[in-house]
Amino acid sequence: MEIHAGVITISDKGSRGEREDRSGPEIIAMLKDAGIDVVCIKIIPDEKDLIKETLIAFADKKNIPLILTTGGTGVSPRDVTPDATLEVIDKEVPGMAEAMRQASAAITPHAMISRAVVGIRGRSLIVNLPGSPKAVRENLAMLLPALPHAVEKIMGDDAECAS
Repeated sequence: MEIHAGVITISDKGSRGEREDRSGPEIIAMLKDAGIDVVCIKIIPDEKDLIKETLIAFADKKNIPLILTTGGTGVSPRDVTPDATLEVIDKEVPGMAEAMRQASAAITPHAMISRAVVGIRGRSLIVNLPGSPKAVRENLAMLLPALPHAVEKIMGDDAECAS
């Protein structure tokens, strides 16, 4: 099954052209290397309602089965990506978020302040990744092996899981 993905960079400065987006391209490169086709890319500011609207559009209107965000997962006042994500998903996939934090915590203690969320909206898996390219690599590397299976199941694959 071919998997399509969308990437949303959430950055005030990036959306205004004041900073080059390096995390979005990092996600795209890693997905491409894993055989996942990126079909939609967007850069938006750290605005909760706009994040929600964009996630809903990617999931419901564009029918993108894998949606990855980068940025806004920390504890600063403008970091609202997890909050917006929680408001649009039907259910969480906490094991994926926990695995990212655990893998990242082996590298830096700052990982424990990540509020990243992974969840399902309809037939789309939404993954919040951090905003730095280094953290994107570390976190996405942990998830990549599980993403195809998760997406297939979310999209309705009813084959028995191997034991």
